[in-house]
Amino acid sequence: MARREDIQSEVLTFRVANAIIENASKVFLGKLDVIKMAVVALFAKGHILIEDVPGAGKTLLAKALARAIGGTFRRIQFTSDLLPSDIVGVNIYSQKSEAFRFHEGPIFANVVLADEINRASPRTQSALLEAMSERQITVDNMTRPLPAPFIVIATQNPFEHHGTYPLPESQMDRFLMCLSIGYPSRDIERLILEAEGFGDKLDSLVSVVTSPEEILACQEEASKVTVSQGIMDYALDLVTRTRTHPGLEVGVSTRGAIGLISAAKALACVDGRIFCIPDDVKQTFVLVCAHRCVPKGGAGGLKQVKPILLDIIQNTPVPGD
Repeated sequence: MARREDIQSEVLTFRVANAIIENASKVFLGKLDVIKMAVVALFAKGHILIEDVPGAGKTLLAKALARAIGGTFRRIQFTSDLLPSDIVGVNIYSQKSEAFRFHEGPIFANVVLADEINRASPRTQSALLEAMSERQITVDNMTRPLPAPFIVIATQNPFEHHGTYPLPESQMDRFLMCLSIGYPSRDIERLILEAEGFGDKLDSLVSVVTSPEEILACQEEASKVTVSQGIMDYALDLVTRTRTHPGLEVGVSTRGAIGLISAAKALACVDGRIFCIPDDVKQTFVLVCAHRCVPKGGAGGLKQVKPILLDIIQNTPVPGD
């Protein structure tokens, strides 16, 4: 018989996740799967990299997520002249108080949109990625924690290379997931055109359905989800095969394997379960692992890697089959 505490945690995470998805979908139309995976990343304490063309709705997704959780939102437009201090903040001397006062950068928010991250210099990229990893920043030997919950949604255009600084594999590895939004269906795009977009209607259409405190509770519950030995072995089998596949130069790292389990546990939470099933691993495997792998020859990127990972799923025995 399920314990009362387990039932309460199932109800909490399922209620919160579905409330966020339902509300965000009022402005981010036809992409329930993308919204759901954004919530999974949030519950797993991970960050998201979105590779897509401009105008796909990345800003709208980030704003809707921040609004639904009752959190703060900041957008950072990455450019070649952006400095680390423009992100994390800087100490400025005040003549009135005769002391330095810290001015927070836009990184101090619950949901941060890092737009076109590959347009900034590696030094500036590194400042953001360190903050993502440590959830704190250090300026002039003073360490300051970032707001909690904290999620970065970074974007880059995979088709534009002029004037960009591609993220190295070690930095890509810090993102839990890599998502692609894609174009909407014809019917959905018609609705968007008829409404002339939903950006200016976000505050009226998307309600605050939870709180940062409840999100922290959901993150705690996600970390407690049960993963059986069979599920753990299944995840390890998938990860190991990326390291030996003839089509891949570099497979999934240990950090990626940890991320896969975290994402699977968070997906179980979103679906209202306190235990993982094989489908949790299957559904998150490509999203968590594709951006961490390098195809043979180094060319092709995600387009070349995704079919290989799908082939690995197809040819790896599932527990219980």
